[in-house]
Amino acid sequence: MVFSSLTFLYLFLPLCFICYYIVQKTSSRNVILLVFSLVFYAWGEPKYIFLMIATAFVDYVFGLLIERFRGRWQSKLFLTLAAVITLSSLALFKYSSFFSENVNSLFSLNLPNLKLALPIGISFYTFQALTYVIDVYRGSVKVQPSFYKLLLYVSMFPQLIAGPIVRYSDVEEQIEERTVTLKNISAGVMRFSAGLLHPCWHFRHNSL
Repeated sequence: MVFSSLTFLYLFLPLCFICYYIVQKTSSRNVILLVFSLVFYAWGEPKYIFLMIATAFVDYVFGLLIERFRGRWQSKLFLTLAAVITLSSLALFKYSSFFSENVNSLFSLNLPNLKLALPIGISFYTFQALTYVIDVYRGSVKVQPSFYKLLLYVSMFPQLIAGPIVRYSDVEEQIEERTVTLKNISAGVMRFSAGLLHPCWHFRHNSL
């Protein structure tokens, strides 16, 4: 699903808005956003949604461990493990074919080429999850005790497949509490519309 598709514009986005504004509590709205974000991702990559959830869970656990052992050598160990495990899945999907082809060519081996399809948005959610752990280690943010809130940060659909990478410190307070005003909604609609219409204007301009 892409933002310019009819499914997104006339089904997904209106339903998300309606469900979001039916409830009043921030915690309930977070659940709504999380459900829609997971549906959004599963729409295009249903078999890889568990990889994204697992990535978020790994960094959630290591964040808790880093906080528990703060100021001790174990915290640096847990940070290193979080980085290795988190980045290993990205490396597997992005570079496994490149690695096997070059090794086979250099050493006349016959390593299997896995030919793994690259999951949508894997670079964005991998680095977002990792920046959270790094910020916890640095003490820039408080550790998030709720897994679903961290998963919401990692999987938020407006930036999941196209970025930009948002640091946890930028949205930490908004996940816990936020105020939605008509002015902000109008500004968001205008920005979204401008981004949606820009390719059309660019195409028309170039064709003249």
